[in-house]
Amino acid sequence: MTTKRSTWQEKLANDKGLPKVEAIPDKMSKRWGEGTVAIPAPKEIDDIMKKVPRGKLITINDIRRSIAGRHGASIGCPMTTGIFAWIAASAAAEEEAEGKEQITPYWRTLKSGGELNPKYPGGVEGQRARLEAEGHRVVPRGKKYVVEDFEKSLIQL
Repeated sequence: MTTKRSTWQEKLANDKGLPKVEAIPDKMSKRWGEGTVAIPAPKEIDDIMKKVPRGKLITINDIRRSIAGRHGASIGCPMTTGIFAWIAASAAAEEEAEGKEQITPYWRTLKSGGELNPKYPGGVEGQRARLEAEGHRVVPRGKKYVVEDFEKSLIQL
């Protein structure tokens, strides 16, 4: 018996009963404090990423703040937000490989501090090439790469 693996697009569409808001668990409270955490649906993350126009940027932390505000929670879940951004990026690459031209511009979503995400399709080099094609300057910072002056290009949600 063989099991069919889900495509990235199927993973993106599977909301697994999300979004939901719950109390920040004890294991997270040392770092994130007391209150509530909004756990987004994968499609919510994708929808936010789709809103970033050419020449503009967003960080995962900006997305988390938007999710928290949207659901009236203290924080947006750091773990699922990052995972769902990766799924959205992989689904977009899958769509692009199928010939779709209008895909989620995942390369415009940065890690905190303007850092490029090595887990995105094409890795750091792929993200760097797409960002530089849109006029951003990518520079090394230690072993990582960041968009120089990324703060000037952030969108307001």
